[in-house]
Amino acid sequence: MAADDTPSNASAAAPAPVSEQQSESSNQKNGRGNTRGGYKGGKRGGGGGHKDKGRKGAGFGSSKWDMPDKREQVQNSRSAKRQKVITDEADGTSYMSIPFTAEEIAAEERRPKRKVAVLIGYAGTGYHGIQINHKEKTIEGDIFAAFVATGAISKANADDPKKSSLARCARTDKGVHAAGNVLSLKLIVEDEDIVKKINSHLPDQIRVWAIQRASNSFSCYQACESRWYEYLMPSYALLPPQPHSFLGKRIAESAKAKGVADEYNERLDDVKDFWGEVEKNDIQPILDNMAPDVRTEVLRILRDSTDMELAEDAPPAKAAPKAGKKNVPKADEAPAEAPQAEAGEAAAKDVEMVDEAPAEAPLADAEAAATVAPVVPEVFEKAEPTPVELGVKEVKAAYIAAKRRYRVTPARLEKLQKALDLYLGTHNFHNYTVLKSANDPSAKRHIKSFEVNTTPIPIRDTEWLSLKIHGQSFMMHQIRKMVALAVMIVRCGAPLDLVEESYGPRRISIPKAPGLGLMLERPMFSEYNKKAISLGREAIDFAKYDDRIQEFKDQHIYRRMFEVEEQENSFHLFFNQVDNFRTDYFLWVTAGGVGASYERQERGGEKVPKALQAELGDEADGVVEVGN
Repeated sequence: MAADDTPSNASAAAPAPVSEQQSESSNQKNGRGNTRGGYKGGKRGGGGGHKDKGRKGAGFGSSKWDMPDKREQVQNSRSAKRQKVITDEADGTSYMSIPFTAEEIAAEERRPKRKVAVLIGYAGTGYHGIQINHKEKTIEGDIFAAFVATGAISKANADDPKKSSLARCARTDKGVHAAGNVLSLKLIVEDEDIVKKINSHLPDQIRVWAIQRASNSFSCYQACESRWYEYLMPSYALLPPQPHSFLGKRIAESAKAKGVADEYNERLDDVKDFWGEVEKNDIQPILDNMAPDVRTEVLRILRDSTDMELAEDAPPAKAAPKAGKKNVPKADEAPAEAPQAEAGEAAAKDVEMVDEAPAEAPLADAEAAATVAPVVPEVFEKAEPTPVELGVKEVKAAYIAAKRRYRVTPARLEKLQKALDLYLGTHNFHNYTVLKSANDPSAKRHIKSFEVNTTPIPIRDTEWLSLKIHGQSFMMHQIRKMVALAVMIVRCGAPLDLVEESYGPRRISIPKAPGLGLMLERPMFSEYNKKAISLGREAIDFAKYDDRIQEFKDQHIYRRMFEVEEQENSFHLFFNQVDNFRTDYFLWVTAGGVGASYERQERGGEKVPKALQAELGDEADGVVEVGN
């Protein structure tokens, strides 16, 4: 980010930005004056400097009008642009600009700023990612406000984070957590208790572990050489699609048509009979206890809810389209709402902040109150659920309970690890992000390791798997799409060759796994630390805070993951929607391979049904990626 540590009040003395200093140095070498005030006849001359900061508009010594110098022009331009964004796009409020009056700024004591590395951790639930912006509540927004509240950032610089050179080591998406991340910026850190005071202004789900002095040129983004992430997911994510789902039917039909049904069943291994046993042992007893007319209606509703048309307000489809027929929405179709997996369940998306409804404004006076008829709230009796509704709910709950009882086998984990191993090295990951084409050099990323822990973690009635990935850098949604592709290959019995094909020029629609399970473990600064230690500075090392970090992870990150999944069934909903979209987007998992799936023609230029936007990541969580 641009470095500009000058206060907003123009009368305060401050060093010129680097670009201006370089410009002045160049002018000296060319004999064109040695100060910004050295003008003659309206042009730069070789004489001495002018004492006035403002440029005279009518030659040397003229007082017709004063013009601001370059630094003031830049500040004024930034201020105008910032205010336009706040006014036009953020409804007059901002999460990244804290204004103070000129009197408050003038009364504040000026204190020196120092470049620092701020080691932080946070649970991303309820936040729109880390990167500060005007319109959304973000992790950096709350931290920036805490800096201002404690005096670590002056009132003069509180209106624009760029004045403090704020940068982050790794950008995390909406709802994504971080046990360790780093910010670099200029802070006032004279107070020995500054970390404790900053934390007192933050919610418990955001912590500052330490603030360390760094060189003036330090950038946490540039100094970071690699990053570790952890992804947690229920082991039932590896179960195959239900046979009566849209994707389940297409997999079976394609394997039979290609003559490879035996190979697909062999890849499914220990789970190929899972759903048949669930139907026999869990579902059929429930159906047998229903009255015949209730059972018939329950089965109809269950069939319809898993065979939905991908179109605006379309009724449930009665039959799936014939194999091989494309069912891609036309470009001019209105986007569709995602089919609901169950009445009352939340949509499969990341958790967002929900503002409370504003209180009603009081009436202006008693006379106005007298003219308004009193509002008598209507009282509605809550209707008792019908036998059919109760039956549908019981059957769906039985399916979810069966999933949660599943315990993964070593053979299944071995298949997942083989898929993850194909990510190692440098590859073109253009299919794993948004807005990047196959010929974009920035889509090439290097993965150092990607491993699944072979010892699952039992939490209540669900078994969880931990996947850890180490890479130099990652693009938006990349890790979640890498997880999703590997999981889809294993759960659908698809060949491992799909991973290699995803690096090619053909566009493949890969869903992004729920953000709920993703956590930035920590960034790495090995080379920077060597140099810092040689200069007598402190190394950036999260290991020194491992005990506090582990306690934080247990209380605020893992607990949130487990509770949200238990309450909202995020992973169940995600795979249920992917399996039941009547679309060819994901048919690359069938025996037909990528040729059987729909290829989008132009990334970002094609209208994708709203029902698929969250799964594909096209909405990009409302955040535009900056840099690589």
